[in-house]
Amino acid sequence: MERLEQNLKYTFKNKELLKNALAHSSYTNEKKGGLTSNERLEFLGDSVLSIIVSEYIYKNFPNLPEGQLTRLRASLVCEKALCTFSKQLSVGDYILLGKGERANGGAERPSILADAFEAILAAIYLDGGMEPAKKHILRFIKKELSHLENENFKDYKTELQEIIQRNPEEKLTYVLTGETGPDHDKCFTVEVHLNSNVIGEGSGHSKKNAEQAAAKKALELMGIEL
Repeated sequence: MERLEQNLKYTFKNKELLKNALAHSSYTNEKKGGLTSNERLEFLGDSVLSIIVSEYIYKNFPNLPEGQLTRLRASLVCEKALCTFSKQLSVGDYILLGKGERANGGAERPSILADAFEAILAAIYLDGGMEPAKKHILRFIKKELSHLENENFKDYKTELQEIIQRNPEEKLTYVLTGETGPDHDKCFTVEVHLNSNVIGEGSGHSKKNAEQAAAKKALELMGIEL
């Protein structure tokens, strides 16, 4: 647990909160009468996560309309992102699982790791208040935001699609052409094709960001002012 606290950069006053945050229902169902599962903490953590991320992007992206703020928040708090954050903390090494769940690879299951991340966030919030919870989550969120290709978070794919749709016979497709790096920090390369012709290429730390980068490149090559 001490090593996990080092990874979290937070030392719990109440160690039981952290233990509870790591207790999956498969573990508590086997143990009977000991710990409760982390599901209630996960419920609270989901709300704490949402308010912290919402406040941060609201203040730091003042030009984004509500719809784009919603999409941006969704990309930052989705299961895939939270699973990645959990892996960076090595949560899978510490999570308490039932024998069957562990044998079936539960320590690597994205949903379990994402839920545990939310539960740990709630535990930090209950143990130390909003400020340490905010400090904990924002170190991941800021890094994730730095991976976005454009700080204005424009939807280049939609803009490109609207231009191409003026000619109904034209068809856009996005093709993954490369994938490098470890699981927790991959870099994807994508080409955008107009019919059979490559009109743009881009890279990003998710397929979605790579597609946005490719669409942006296509718009630039078409002479569209961005």
